[in-house]
Amino acid sequence: MKPILFFTILLPLFCTDAFSQLYPTFGPEKKVTVTGLTFDAMEPFISPDDNILFFNSLNSGGNTNLYYAAKVNDTTFTYAGLVSGTFDPAPNHLDAVASVDASNNFFWTSLRDYPDQIANLRRGTFSDGNVSGISPVFGDFNIDDFNFPFGWLIMDAAINYQGDLLYYTNAKFDFSNTTCVGIPCEAKLGVAALVNDNTFNKLPDSDAIFANVNDPENYLVYAPQITPDGLELYYTRLLKNSVNTEICVSVRTSATEPFSLPSVIHANPGFLPEAASPSTDQQKIYYHQKDQSGVFRLYLRYRTQTAGVAEHARKMARAYPNPTSGLLNISTDDAAADILVTVYSIVGQEMFSAPNATSVDMSHFAAGLYYVVISQDNNTWTGKIIKQ
Repeated sequence: MKPILFFTILLPLFCTDAFSQLYPTFGPEKKVTVTGLTFDAMEPFISPDDNILFFNSLNSGGNTNLYYAAKVNDTTFTYAGLVSGTFDPAPNHLDAVASVDASNNFFWTSLRDYPDQIANLRRGTFSDGNVSGISPVFGDFNIDDFNFPFGWLIMDAAINYQGDLLYYTNAKFDFSNTTCVGIPCEAKLGVAALVNDNTFNKLPDSDAIFANVNDPENYLVYAPQITPDGLELYYTRLLKNSVNTEICVSVRTSATEPFSLPSVIHANPGFLPEAASPSTDQQKIYYHQKDQSGVFRLYLRYRTQTAGVAEHARKMARAYPNPTSGLLNISTDDAAADILVTVYSIVGQEMFSAPNATSVDMSHFAAGLYYVVISQDNNTWTGKIIKQ
């Protein structure tokens, strides 16, 4: 079979059976009314107790602030005003993308003191509309690239419900406005673990966790949000050289495993849907997009069901470590049943195939992206592997 023909057949397997996990699905869009609000609302975050909706004003440059609104019902909130303590009086400032954990630790991105201080994420304690005890968030997840100075930012970030993991976007901007004007040149997700109140360090397997999500060749990936169980990751991606965004979800069956390939929840060309925030009970998501007049508004969707492969196909297969520089280990939950392991190049060329293989020696493979397909009984698992 010609490689290009096989590649056409291979791709649907990724979309339907990737890691044998189930994807959430959502019902029709509902507009959210914030009574008393007269300007754009973006980057919503619903509080852990489901009673406060945080958001920021227009973030396309200049004087972006954080606000909050009190819940009347799921689709109606009452505008309460600025999140006190986060306001920056400097001209052309940006304070945006709020998130809060169950202990009211409040995180947001800010450009104050940048680039004199590379750490541009802030934290504090939220109570009664005010954030106190504010400090920068330090850690090795901040990129200080001497080959590209003053270009990397934490574009957005979200603390998890428990407060011990920070999901973030490293975004590379060209502030000389010569290559990537108005948007990042690169944007990718990562995760860092709590060291102390204002320090998080990148998990050693962060790149592997997001290997199916980050796609630097084709997409800018940003605006991460995680469910309390750590199994559903919501984020936005923008196809490079386009203006079309997609709200996506990736899933996993264990909080220590990599996330699956994306499932697109919502795309609306020309209206820029972004920044989904799931509620603590995982039964609804809030997000923003433009309305017909071009103003950014907030919207809601209710979860309808979980869609995916049948229950009998929910056993797991694993290929690790990812990335790998040599040996790729293979395992399945049903160790007694026969398996077939096949590895393909990015263009669909078969690089390895063997029955009952427990490992693949990739040391002689060229560096790059490969696909591993593991077949067992009526199950097929497919994933991306990075050879370093």
